[in-house]
Amino acid sequence: MAEFMPLRDAIAANLKDGDSVAMEGFTHLIPYAAGHEVIRQGQKDLTLIRMTPDIIYDQIVGMGQARKLVFSWAGNPGVGSLHRVREEIEAGRLAIEEHSHAAMANAFEAGAANLPFAVFRGYKGVDLPKVNSNIRSVTCPYTGEVLATVPAVRPDVAIIHALKADREGNVMLEGIVGVQKEAVLAAKRSVVTVEEIVDDFGPRSANAVILPAWTVTAIVKVPGGAHPSYAQGYYKRDNAFYIAWDKIARDKAVFLKWMEENVLSSGPESFAAHARHFAVAAE
Repeated sequence: MAEFMPLRDAIAANLKDGDSVAMEGFTHLIPYAAGHEVIRQGQKDLTLIRMTPDIIYDQIVGMGQARKLVFSWAGNPGVGSLHRVREEIEAGRLAIEEHSHAAMANAFEAGAANLPFAVFRGYKGVDLPKVNSNIRSVTCPYTGEVLATVPAVRPDVAIIHALKADREGNVMLEGIVGVQKEAVLAAKRSVVTVEEIVDDFGPRSANAVILPAWTVTAIVKVPGGAHPSYAQGYYKRDNAFYIAWDKIARDKAVFLKWMEENVLSSGPESFAAHARHFAVAAE
């Protein structure tokens, strides 16, 4: 059952050197505060899994904590390359396993269902299978159709940010959701940061996702914990930061100085100020 705890304790208890970790969130609810705690604690030799690695993985990779990246698209959304990730790949220090979005989504689904691999229609007429030996095929025993397969994603740890948790440890996400649900269900352990803890979730949208308490390992209240991404109904996306990151990350010395001042010398409480600054008006 889910346990409420401080962020430092939640990360220390659930993420170890050599683990595979999925920090999910599709444009919305990206778990930056939790990612910064991973950087402060310095876990090494991590396999980073994410459909769309963006700035948070650029930061973790740039700090030398990752050995492999499993992904389906990597970049600074709307801006360009992830310069720290690119440098590590080009230097041969970061292994990569690249997939399509469809493959990653199906791989998470297979992991959540406790299946060994995912089967789907895809990878026809493309070159990724030539450079990724984990992309294979199987012939349907009923129709004879050749289908693509990829290994299930089964992370040691899933880390996500959500809107709310109730006092029983259930978690709610709504708005744009990616594969957060599947990542948590596929993982051995999970850490969920939330904007607030409530007695009752109240009215919710048609696409709301509820994660039962028994699927979650640790819950941490971190207002603003998705900044510079956004949390629907709480605060807007900090577009200026994404633009500024391009210059920060291009130069390793500038990057390290920024990380020292804004991550290593800071804490999760700093995210609350971002939430207030970018807060959206209550409806």
